[in-house]
Amino acid sequence: MTAGNNGADTPENDDPFAYLYRAEGGEGGAPGSPGAGGAARQPGVPRTSYNQVRAVGQRQYGQQAQQPVTYGQQNATYAAPETLPGGDRTRGVPAPGHGGEPEPRRRNGLLIGAVAVVAVVCIGIGVAMLTNNGDDTKNANAGKSGPTAGDTVKPSEQPHTKPKPGELPKEDAGSLRLDGGATTAKDVPGARSAGGTYIGGMNTPGASATWTVDVDTAGKYKLWVGYGVPGKDANLTLNVNGTTIPRPVNMGNFAHGPEGAWDKGWTKTWSYVQLNKGTNTVKLSCESGNQCDVNLDQVWLARP
Repeated sequence: MTAGNNGADTPENDDPFAYLYRAEGGEGGAPGSPGAGGAARQPGVPRTSYNQVRAVGQRQYGQQAQQPVTYGQQNATYAAPETLPGGDRTRGVPAPGHGGEPEPRRRNGLLIGAVAVVAVVCIGIGVAMLTNNGDDTKNANAGKSGPTAGDTVKPSEQPHTKPKPGELPKEDAGSLRLDGGATTAKDVPGARSAGGTYIGGMNTPGASATWTVDVDTAGKYKLWVGYGVPGKDANLTLNVNGTTIPRPVNMGNFAHGPEGAWDKGWTKTWSYVQLNKGTNTVKLSCESGNQCDVNLDQVWLARP
């Protein structure tokens, strides 16, 4: 076997990359002759590399030579945007004429739109609640009849309807405040109030019906009372704004109904009252010494 196919004669002379090199010098480092196949190898001396070793950055592969890089200074061929004058402060600003809108204005528009949506939703909920409440009230009252005999009426919490200009108040007795055993009833026909409802139970001592009435002018008025008696006379005590009137209201059998015939005894009477401008209270009650077998159906005012 020869050195050409079994390597060097000794391990240190074995060079597996021998085919990459060519001899550039003769023995002892002397340059070889041009065109020569190269000087003979000397044991222990590595061949000279074909490509010369250069410092990092000096070798160029198919490109023009670049200027040596000096670290710590800007590269002439590249600069990051943030190193330029003004930095990247222009990134968020839209180019003029492209429909851009400043961020604060766009944010304000979104906020106004959100508030408008919330307002519309709240209004819709409010309308739905009002509508449902109205329907619930109608459904709750559907099928109910009016007051019957023995029903007790609580003091009215709703304001009385004011008369039109030039008119004086008039009220069904069933809507007055009742105390002391007075009740509403409608088993006796002939009452002139709405639905035929009237006030019964007035023959109990302390029973009363109170009317809260408003007038525009202070002065003397006629208090008219619609009532019914069972064929005999009756009377009630009158109290105006906390003051008892000495003379009771006369409720005689002016209809001349037979005794015991409540339905034949409906009639009316009146008494003078002095009222203040604004709100007044007028009370009819069964007190000691009164004859209280009477039903009441209406009260109203008239000018003297």
